[in-house]
Amino acid sequence: MINFSNTTLYDIPLESYLKEWLQTIIQEESFEEGELNFLFCDDDYLHKLNVQFLNHDTLTDILTFDYNVGRQLHADICISVDRVKDNASQHKVAVTNELCRVMAHGVLHLCGYKDKTIKQKQEMREREDHYLSKLNLNI
Repeated sequence: MINFSNTTLYDIPLESYLKEWLQTIIQEESFEEGELNFLFCDDDYLHKLNVQFLNHDTLTDILTFDYNVGRQLHADICISVDRVKDNASQHKVAVTNELCRVMAHGVLHLCGYKDKTIKQKQEMREREDHYLSKLNLNI
C-alpha cells in the first residue's frame, strides 16, 4: 500500500495516478509493493531528521528509511517540498515533474540503486528518466 501524507499545506497532485505510476516502477524492477509511506514536509522538518538519524547537518530533498523484507518494499520516504520547488526552479522544470523524479529516486533506492559514485549516479538518473518518460502529466 502506498500512502501519502504531509506536514505542509502542499497538495499532492494526481494522487491516485502517482500511486499507480509508483506501483509500475516497483513491478518493472521485479519487486513487490509492501507499505510505502511518503511524507511531504518542509526543509526544517527534513533537516531535523537528517541530523537526528544520519548525523548530516545539511538540507536534502529526500530521506528514505528502508524496512524492506526480501523483495517486498517497505519504507518511510520523506520529501522536502521546499527543496523540490527550489530544484525545479534551478533546473527549469515543472514542480510536479521534479516531485516525481524525487519520488522515483526514493523507490529506486529501495530497489537497490545507489548514487555514491559517478557511474551509480548516471545509472540512477537513467532509471529516473526511464520512468519519468512513462508519465503523462498535463500540468
